[in-house]
Amino acid sequence: MTATEPAPKVSPFQADLREYLAHLGVERGLSEHTLAAYRRDLNRYARFLTARGRDHFSDVTEGDVTDYVEALRSGSDGGHPLSPSSTSRAVVAVRGWHRFATLEGRTEHDPAATVRPPSGVKRLPKAISTDEVDKLLAGASMADGVLGLRDRALVEVLYGTGARISEAVGLHIDDLDLDREAPSLRLFGKGRKERVVPMGRFAVEALEAYLVRARPVLAQGGRGSSVAFLNQRGNPLSRQSAWAVLQTAAERGGVQAHISPHTLRHSYATHLLSGGADVRVVQELLGHASVTTTQIYTLVTPDTLREVYAASHPRARG
Repeated sequence: MTATEPAPKVSPFQADLREYLAHLGVERGLSEHTLAAYRRDLNRYARFLTARGRDHFSDVTEGDVTDYVEALRSGSDGGHPLSPSSTSRAVVAVRGWHRFATLEGRTEHDPAATVRPPSGVKRLPKAISTDEVDKLLAGASMADGVLGLRDRALVEVLYGTGARISEAVGLHIDDLDLDREAPSLRLFGKGRKERVVPMGRFAVEALEAYLVRARPVLAQGGRGSSVAFLNQRGNPLSRQSAWAVLQTAAERGGVQAHISPHTLRHSYATHLLSGGADVRVVQELLGHASVTTTQIYTLVTPDTLREVYAASHPRARG
């Protein structure tokens, strides 16, 4: 650039952005990786505002912000369309920048304050098939000696009652009612809310085998805990250890799907509803405060759509 050439014009937004990014780096201590993401998202936003003829934060309206959200999703501003999760990240960055500008006195109103990130695509909870449940149970039984009995009982309880992992490892001996006529578990959910859940024959038999043949052996090394599931030292089994039990059982059983404690809870609910259970009954069994939470399991899967179509439509049968 020669002495006679004018310096390139820097928009007010670009100057403010440099200050905001410096604030994030120094005051908030954000990493370089996170700052780079903020810089990329907010540079795009600054270009969007400039193209609309906005020169200062006081010029920006809530409509500008909501239109930008739509531009992120559609690419109508000339940029790449973003996924819902990436759009949400960019909206968070925009809201933070406007909040900073308001606090710094650059504008008296915050047009982004009420703009919310778009909700993501609602996905079905991941459930495994009954065949995969059988493989998981077989894998749990492969552990050595008393641990195999414990692990089998734990998996049977998680799948057979829909218990959360915290509820299962928190079970005490007094919470188990193995009466053959009406076996049940007493579970304490969120907020210590109590519920009683029936158990099937397989879970009862696995628990009996564990309690009679394995738990007394494990308890020898502990301090007389009344918790049902114990580790090798005789202490209560932790959530992390219970998670590891499932991972190992999945590997040994050859289960290809990702397995977590919540996978079994999801599978329990999905299989109940597929078998004709009423959604409000499943709500009670899961300990959901609202039936809305349970209703996600009633979403129709692509496999169900194909089965109903094949069985019901006259042109589907060949």
